[in-house]
Amino acid sequence: MNDALYAGSARYYAAGRLPYPERLADVLRDGLGLDGRGRLLDVGCGPGTLTRLLAPLFAGAVGVDADGDMIAEARRSGVDSVEWRHLRAEELLAGLGTFRVATFAQSFHWMDRPLVARRVRDMLEPGGAWVHVDGVTDRGAPGDQPLPHPEPPRDEIDALVRRYLGPVRRAGTGFLPQGTPSGEAEVMRAAGYTGPERLPVEGGAVHERSADQVVAMVFSLSSSAPHLFGERVADFERDLRALLRSASPSGRFAERLRDTVLLVWRP
Repeated sequence: MNDALYAGSARYYAAGRLPYPERLADVLRDGLGLDGRGRLLDVGCGPGTLTRLLAPLFAGAVGVDADGDMIAEARRSGVDSVEWRHLRAEELLAGLGTFRVATFAQSFHWMDRPLVARRVRDMLEPGGAWVHVDGVTDRGAPGDQPLPHPEPPRDEIDALVRRYLGPVRRAGTGFLPQGTPSGEAEVMRAAGYTGPERLPVEGGAVHERSADQVVAMVFSLSSSAPHLFGERVADFERDLRALLRSASPSGRFAERLRDTVLLVWRP
């Protein structure tokens, strides 16, 4: 994982990303028969959004991320039951112990996937599960149902980012002309897992956002992290805010939460 992927994004992440559907924790609990025992390992935890949501289902939880600023934000949450570790997924240590569940949310594609899959497999207790949270929190669900405020102007925002950073998607210190890698199922099966079992989590709730939160959303992305703009970051933010004022003079936006699927893999 490129440690610069989210450089400067940590302070924007919690404010900028949409929440997961409220029922996600209940679906995981019921689908895996969780009873408050065992431990959770959340890999690529960012500022701990998912970790905090799921931690009450376990006796303990560990959140791991390669970005030190993300871990610092997570520690500010004040959740005593979670241990936060600044650590690359590829460097997961046997000394962390064993876990009933390991979760990956919008993170696995950045890692050395075969290595991480094997390493986490050996850290799962008998009967344990790897859970890939297949959901998107940077943008809402498409649809034609009415909303109380305009949606963020995604196409115009993307065009503005390209105007500043060029036509090829940026990520960390490099580029992603083909996007992030796919083929997770093949990676998991090659590493000795079976599955996946699919646990759907319905979205649909309307989430209202301020212009400040939409700006935070843009800066929370690896493709438009603050460091990518260099000395022009203030100019970009000025133009972004002007674009948002044009799209919604009230400064309010709304989006509908997307459905999420929990993909459960077992060693």
